[in-house]
Amino acid sequence: MSTPATESASRVGARATKAGYRGTKVRRQRVRAAWMFLIPMLITLALVAGWPLARTFYFSFTDASLSDTAGAAWIGIENYLVFDDGNWYGILTDPVWWQSVWNTLFFSVVSVSLEVVFGIIVALLLNAEFKGRMLVRAAVLIPWAIPTIVSAKMWAWMLNDQFGIINHLLMALGLIDSPLAWTADASLSMWAVIMVDVWKTIPFVALLVLAALQMLPKDCYEAAEVDGIHPVKVFFRVTLPLITPALLVAVIFRLLDALRVFDVIYVLTSNSTNTMTMSIYARQQLVEFQDVGYGSAASTLLFLIIALVTILYLYLGRRQLGVDE
Repeated sequence: MSTPATESASRVGARATKAGYRGTKVRRQRVRAAWMFLIPMLITLALVAGWPLARTFYFSFTDASLSDTAGAAWIGIENYLVFDDGNWYGILTDPVWWQSVWNTLFFSVVSVSLEVVFGIIVALLLNAEFKGRMLVRAAVLIPWAIPTIVSAKMWAWMLNDQFGIINHLLMALGLIDSPLAWTADASLSMWAVIMVDVWKTIPFVALLVLAALQMLPKDCYEAAEVDGIHPVKVFFRVTLPLITPALLVAVIFRLLDALRVFDVIYVLTSNSTNTMTMSIYARQQLVEFQDVGYGSAASTLLFLIIALVTILYLYLGRRQLGVDE
């Protein structure tokens, strides 16, 4: 025999089940609506990026040339690695390729590290209260707003060993005795392009960090000031952990740009092996040597290296933030 308490519990259970069903239905509707908005973008992305990427993968297994891509023959992995007449051939045995890989990784690590350090410093300065702060913020964005080709050409003139203003200023200050070939000297060219890239992209990092600083709670700093904690310790114990998510976003965007860098280095140093990156190597094979198969193999390896570095960085970033997989 049922009791009033049992009937009440049954009604409560039925309402909960009905509410859960409605919640599940609403969730399914939201998922369907999300996919309806995403599908056009995914189709466009597949046509714009997916199809050329698939063609690049295909050409990397052929002997296609720039003058005859339609008559390309399938050669398997010979563009990557092949053993013939007692010797190994292919891109994986090319010392110039491995030099370009090392140059790319060195450029990426050094430039992104410097951009993060100086970007944080600039963001902290811009976050402080001072007269004319808005004007300074706008001025700081100028290097980032200048097109890369324009800024690279501008710096190429400034770094010229004959009439560049950089050498003129350094000699006037007595720091050097004779003009330096910034973009031609093997020991200086990489540092020259790193300097130009850092100058241009510091504002991007600073902008993201500044946005994070603007959202930090003020009570933490007020409590630290009352307790007499040193500002340096406050930065490393409070500020830096709170802006870490913004830093991760800034680093991943800058890392992707640095790994596929082409324009700034090509304008400053052209095809010099001292600064040749993977993108410049692939361009040289595709355009100058007109070897579409070999160049596509280089482009494919570039894509795989960037994908691997990105996945590894995101994984470590999620571990650092304590996000469950």
